[in-house]
Amino acid sequence: MREVGVGIIGFGTVGAGVADGLLREAELISRRCGLRVALRGVADLDIGRDRGVAVPRELLTTDAMALALRPDVDVVVELIGGTGVAADVIRAALEAGKSVVTANKKLLAEHGAALFALARKKGVDLYFGASVGGGIPIIRALRDGLVANDIRAMHGILNGTCNYILTRMAREGSGFDEVLADAQRLGYAEANPSLDIDGFDTAHKICILASLAYGVTVPLDRVTVQGIRGLNPVDVRYAGELGYVIKLLAVCKAHGDRLEVRVNPTLVPKDHTLASVNDVFNAVLVDGSMTGDTLYYGKGAGREATASAVISDIVSVARHVAVGTPRAAEPLPRIDESPYALLAPEDCVSRFYIRLMVRDDCGMVGRFATILGAHGVSIFAASQHEASEAQRAEGYVPVVILTQPARAGDIVAALTEITEQGIVRSMPFHLCIL
Repeated sequence: MREVGVGIIGFGTVGAGVADGLLREAELISRRCGLRVALRGVADLDIGRDRGVAVPRELLTTDAMALALRPDVDVVVELIGGTGVAADVIRAALEAGKSVVTANKKLLAEHGAALFALARKKGVDLYFGASVGGGIPIIRALRDGLVANDIRAMHGILNGTCNYILTRMAREGSGFDEVLADAQRLGYAEANPSLDIDGFDTAHKICILASLAYGVTVPLDRVTVQGIRGLNPVDVRYAGELGYVIKLLAVCKAHGDRLEVRVNPTLVPKDHTLASVNDVFNAVLVDGSMTGDTLYYGKGAGREATASAVISDIVSVARHVAVGTPRAAEPLPRIDESPYALLAPEDCVSRFYIRLMVRDDCGMVGRFATILGAHGVSIFAASQHEASEAQRAEGYVPVVILTQPARAGDIVAALTEITEQGIVRSMPFHLCIL
């Protein structure tokens, strides 16, 4: 039976899960794929700490580059993360003619085009199924299962930390800071949660999905990214009263030859498929020209789910290596052949939820409605909410508006003018509506 050697770079949570899976399920993998996937080594700066995995001591090393370039390693698995050492190891492995499996969403989102070009030049595989959605097979679905579909839109809940926080806030009426502290205590959020709660983890993932589905490079600085940091519980409550839940939503949608890519907290109708995706679960809803809507749902992170996706990629690559036909499944469309250009953030069109603290004087509501209309924004519904004692003492009342579809740039311009006119206490808060 042909044997394919694997070297794992990174012995953290996912790396330990992959090593454990390859060792523990070696016979099962061999029976199912007809070849032996052999773990040649695991590299990490700290090889002394107990990961709860029985990896033979002789397989552990602190020299990542040496392991990646060893002649008996056919497939290099990069699980370090980041864009420093990880990038160096991947480039070196590809240059040496070795196939690579990675879960590194940040590296792929920011440098994927160059890395895939190098993989094509060297005629080797670069697989990344675990980079988006953990164990959810969304990468394979876009690459293979939906290959005959023109992808019209993708809407995704792609960060378990944010989804857990928003679920708790909606379910219990709890404050953001309180739930974030609980998420950190339970291990659902990092000690420094900025990448998650500020939306950039989600943005990296939707950039990868956009590249895969549309063959276009999506620079992160061209994507509107709004996280959930400090989200006011009152907006979660008002949304619920109006028949919505708030989700951190990644959106990628084609408008002719223009592509809309953004990440925002979004009001999702309670009867929508994505509204029931709760706690740490992820989901991606894909609208294909032939299939219509298809949903990909499951655990978006965690050792076992992510390791499962990594091992699936390892086996796919190992099959190509074993029969001498790498790149049997093209991992990414050729970016230079894409017909799409990115839609400017201000040109994105959505319905909007707007919360204003309006001066409690006669005619104020009419004044801000007139300004909205002058900017082409039509009101779908409006409601005044009971003011707190402090708000009444300051002379302001909360008003919530739901708009008809409008340009994001027109919304911002209108709200800026409303603020400058002294109609409201401060710049009104607004969110997109799905």
